[in-house]
Amino acid sequence: MLHFIPAWYQQNTWHENEQKWYVRRMHTEFDDTVKQIQLFHRNKVYPYQILLLSFSPNFRHFLHRQGVYHAPYWSCFDAIQEVKRKKAVLLSFHNIKWPPHVEFVYTPFVVTAFVEGEKYAVVEFGEDGNPIEIEMFKKEIICRRNIYDDRGFVSGTILYRDGQPYYQDYLMENGFWKLRCFQSDGHVEVNPRYPKYRLVYQGQEQIRTFSRLRYDSMEQVVGEVLASYLEMTEEKDMFCVAMAARHTELLRDALRKKKVIVSFFRDRCDPEQDPQAVTMAAMAAGVVTDSPEKSEKLKRAAGESVRMLVDISPYDTRMDFGISQQLEVQKILVAVDGIEEETFTQLTEILGRYLIRNDKARVHLFTRRAEYDRKDRLLEQVRGYLKAAGLMEEWGKDEQSQGVSENKVDNPELMDARFFVEQCVDELSVSKCMREQRILVDMRREPAMYLQIMAISAGIPQILSRKTQFIEDGKNGLILQDIRQLSDALKYYLDGLSNWNDAMVHAYEIGKRYATGGLINKWKEVLDFVGKDSGITVGRKGLE
Repeated sequence: MLHFIPAWYQQNTWHENEQKWYVRRMHTEFDDTVKQIQLFHRNKVYPYQILLLSFSPNFRHFLHRQGVYHAPYWSCFDAIQEVKRKKAVLLSFHNIKWPPHVEFVYTPFVVTAFVEGEKYAVVEFGEDGNPIEIEMFKKEIICRRNIYDDRGFVSGTILYRDGQPYYQDYLMENGFWKLRCFQSDGHVEVNPRYPKYRLVYQGQEQIRTFSRLRYDSMEQVVGEVLASYLEMTEEKDMFCVAMAARHTELLRDALRKKKVIVSFFRDRCDPEQDPQAVTMAAMAAGVVTDSPEKSEKLKRAAGESVRMLVDISPYDTRMDFGISQQLEVQKILVAVDGIEEETFTQLTEILGRYLIRNDKARVHLFTRRAEYDRKDRLLEQVRGYLKAAGLMEEWGKDEQSQGVSENKVDNPELMDARFFVEQCVDELSVSKCMREQRILVDMRREPAMYLQIMAISAGIPQILSRKTQFIEDGKNGLILQDIRQLSDALKYYLDGLSNWNDAMVHAYEIGKRYATGGLINKWKEVLDFVGKDSGITVGRKGLE
């Protein structure tokens, strides 16, 4: 079996990252482990399960959002809390025991409970409408926060003193506390009445007793329970670890005698800055990175100590040609997150001058940052750059101030603005946005991998400032040595359909390399290499 150990933590704690429904999501939930699980789950590549180390009372909702609701998993905190329930259930806050004469006041965001005119509690809900927290008050000061599990019980409770968190209890299904973690120094106490935890592996159950009743940190508790669970696994089992600072040291020791694959993703763990990550990569039987650039960085940091190093894209292509040819305007998607100000200034001027000669062109600035004022600040920058270049400042007007029709009909005569902002935090919104774009422009030093994959999937050309694995110069796009070449590059693809259609054909051919089948074949090679000593390998029969 292959065990995926994800890095799904909230602000580097042993907690999940679930949030209230009305809070803007500031980052995507997608990472390498999500893609790996989707790949193995949907294509039945190899027997697997998720090995979850974080306290995740809403884990079923997370799996549902990722399209892998029935993915098998083992939860460290379920073992600690002796939770036996597996399925999510409907829980209404009305089913919770409330004081007599309680009055509920419904607001657009929360439900507030009052008792005799005094605020008693506030019910917070998750994205799926399920209650996730209830904050309780005494004289308008918070005194307790109950954390609800999506399986229908209180999973944790935080006690407050003078409005500040004092300790958190981790509860069993019957409501009795099992662990108590103190906020002041992080030490953990075990309830002496319930000093056991429950382990289950492939139908076999074991009840273990905590080695002590006081631990210096939650990491020590997790480490002990994990070590006990690993004793139940088989010698042939493999473990794919998402590299992250939160658990690197713990897993380095726990998995020392196991068959380990480590996975590096984006900037979550930089091998040139984290010597522990390099040590973990050196002890692993295989290393997977998300790009050739990350592989080269790891080689520089680890030298020849890495036994097997493979780059596997965390994204796959799904050929879904967009609708940009059906629109009256030509949308140019321009990535701007992290772009240098000098480059942004020059880019805006070049695009602005190109718009003078092409009335149908529209510039759509792409950002994945979720700040509420992100659009306004970007457009304000654009207006400043346009004004400084002697171009029309009005092209950077806010979309809502132009009288655009409700359904945003793409008619040049209805709009004065030529610059717009596409604020896409999650992958679904990125995919939807990309379907309407005619071309992708990314002049940053590190082009966005996901944007490139989406461009290939949509069959649109890319204009970049450097070569990547997803572009072949002159085929599915152009690589510019100088940003001043951008205007000619836009003319090349937008003045007619011949060059644009050629790029679409090449994008289709390149996309075959990064289709699901290609990623599966790469994973087969990794698992065959790592698992060969046990004689149990994935093999190629029955999987192709």
